[in-house]
Amino acid sequence: MALIQVRAEISGSVWKIETKAGQRVMEEDVLLIMESMKMEIPIMAPAAGVVKEIKVKEGDTIAEGDLAVVLED
Repeated sequence: MALIQVRAEISGSVWKIETKAGQRVMEEDVLLIMESMKMEIPIMAPAAGVVKEIKVKEGDTIAEGDLAVVLED
């Protein structure tokens, strides 16, 4: 099984986590929502899989490219 790293697409804060470890997700399911410049930006699953690990917490400030979620296909 391959691991898929989901990284932040923009710098901002983690507003809401929409999934949990062990949950099965489909491609384009929303994993978390970031807030940047007063806009809500969804971070979506690039492929179907199981959430192996969530590397951020609600309220965290993260930079573009930071690892947010690890999926296992």
